[in-house]
Amino acid sequence: MIVITNPISIANEICTIHSLFENGLELLHIRKPNFGETEMKQFLSDINHNYRERLVLHNYHCLAEKFNIKRIHISESKRKVTLMLPSKLPFDTYTRNGFHLSTSVHTIEDFNALENVFEYAFLSPVYPSISKENYFSKTDMFEAVKNRNNYTTKLIALGGIESKNIKQTLKNGFDNVALLGTIWNRNNPIENFKSCQQIVQSY
Repeated sequence: MIVITNPISIANEICTIHSLFENGLELLHIRKPNFGETEMKQFLSDINHNYRERLVLHNYHCLAEKFNIKRIHISESKRKVTLMLPSKLPFDTYTRNGFHLSTSVHTIEDFNALENVFEYAFLSPVYPSISKENYFSKTDMFEAVKNRNNYTTKLIALGGIESKNIKQTLKNGFDNVALLGTIWNRNNPIENFKSCQQIVQSY
């Protein structure tokens, strides 16, 4: 299962991150869009180095080598811009250098068209977002997923994911789920995580 950090800093965040890892968190996406490079360095330094192989960088990919991080997330906008460049800087440059790549999409058509260098992709929002007010899809994602023809890349559900809808999500064609709001925007983040984790593992 995957957890994405809260976009802004919150109280006891590092302690919560350590507790999540101690309870079996597989991957943590570090998404801090408003962080400067110095802030990002400090944030990464505060995370126990034993967990760095489970970190995924959204920004400041240049820090990956310094912190021995081998997972990089390519945003949807960066992916699309890169593909339009004359040089088309190939994403497989990352993989040749030992990095594991993920990305984000908002339609199943974009997911189906992904290059096979991406291990998994977030498709969102599946349900109305917990962390973003009035953020929801006008598309029925479960109907859309019936048109999936890309089985090289794992399909990860994001947006409004919580314990009560995980089983339905996996049953309808998603390979795994990612949590954000149910961890950072509600009480008892560790208990929420464990409840979700138990459902995923028993499915």
